[in-house]
Amino acid sequence: MTQSEPLSLIVWGELACFSDPAGGKVERFTYPCITPSAARAIFEAIYWKPEFRWQVERIDVYEQPAYIALRRNEVTSVAPSERTIHGWIAGRSEPKPIVAEEDRTQRQTIALKDIRYRLHARIVPWPGSEQQLPKMVASFTRRAKRGQCVMQPYLGCREFPAAFELADEDSEDPPAEIDIPIGWMLYDVFDTTRPGDNNAPPSVSVFEAHVRGGTLHVPPPGSPQIVRVNRRGD
Repeated sequence: MTQSEPLSLIVWGELACFSDPAGGKVERFTYPCITPSAARAIFEAIYWKPEFRWQVERIDVYEQPAYIALRRNEVTSVAPSERTIHGWIAGRSEPKPIVAEEDRTQRQTIALKDIRYRLHARIVPWPGSEQQLPKMVASFTRRAKRGQCVMQPYLGCREFPAAFELADEDSEDPPAEIDIPIGWMLYDVFDTTRPGDNNAPPSVSVFEAHVRGGTLHVPPPGSPQIVRVNRRGD
């Protein structure tokens, strides 16, 4: 399979929350380190095209997890469907916005503070786009060096912004000497094995995660280590 050499980012921030979906909507309780899907989203915030996918391979943890309890304002409603929004645009129905003052609720959040990671990922072109790989790598490298991004990367929640810089492959700081058996951890909320299928429904998957020597190794898409959760959550 055609893919790039590993590309690395140093990522840090004051607060982060990578919620365990098993916690439901009552409280937000973070995993002790960033999830593969959150790491993928940071790479995509810097550079993404429908001709390839990001495959996160490794996460190096530089700080011992430290927790903080917060209360955050959220809304109880969910965003309307794409079909509903297009109906509003076309004038077929009256827009019904979510009004925070009327729909606000406070929820307890157990978040991480003062995090720092080194994220390792590869660009994997979809079939038919392999010849564009050198250009893809050059575009990502240029943007990451300049601190450019399509949207502000965040650490699990949009109000927790992530700072980033392109890692120097010739000088790699060793991660913290920590060992954290995490157990079942969210792998992704989409099926990343489907080429260019941006309209695919959510497809939650998990894997047994363990930070050993400060490093979390992430299995590739399609690995037998990844367990897909059906819609009923069984």
